[in-house]
Amino acid sequence: MPTNRIAYFIAALMFAGSIGAVVARPRATAEGARPAISLESMIPKRFGDWREEPNPIVQVVNPQTQALLDKLYSQVLSRTYVNAEGYRIMLSMAYGLDQRGALQAHKPEVCYPAQGFTLHRTEASPVATPFGEIPARRIFTTKGPREEPVTYWFTVGDKAVHGSLQKRLVDLRYGLSGQIPDGLLFRVSSIDTDQGRANHLQDQFINQLLRAVSPEERKRLSGLGES
Repeated sequence: MPTNRIAYFIAALMFAGSIGAVVARPRATAEGARPAISLESMIPKRFGDWREEPNPIVQVVNPQTQALLDKLYSQVLSRTYVNAEGYRIMLSMAYGLDQRGALQAHKPEVCYPAQGFTLHRTEASPVATPFGEIPARRIFTTKGPREEPVTYWFTVGDKAVHGSLQKRLVDLRYGLSGQIPDGLLFRVSSIDTDQGRANHLQDQFINQLLRAVSPEERKRLSGLGES
């Protein structure tokens, strides 16, 4: 009996090794099977109640230094939008062709403290849309007098993921098909002492943006298809 258990264990290791070998030898980026992405042209500068502020008075927090941004991501987009009431929302997006291992997008829970912010709260908080729920997270950060609630999520390929386990499963699915998963970090934030108000307006911003883009672009941004 012990001999049989050892044999089963060795067989399991060999099977896992064969899976790992396949995943370790992807042949093409996922983007190769889909239209090329351009964040600059994909994201409208005016939609719903929001318009881009060309000369923003608030600085958008960069997730990393420029050198690391160039290494991690193929494209980065940072804009500030304002509505008719003067409320400002900062949009930061980063797209990478290769989201495996060390090249996967870094979490705001890591990059905000690296920029000198104090992280007070972090929680899973799905964003409801007419097209389905996005598995987002919210964090609340401060730096001196600046209080900044943040909402963000990751996509890997054509799916928004929550947690490292789900990301690994999506990575495995792409690896078994011989593809390198691309991915995107979508982040919005605002300077606001009232986190409830910030969450509400950030959700409104996200919903209006998703309605303003095409179904294919919506899928790339959020993993959500038709309503």
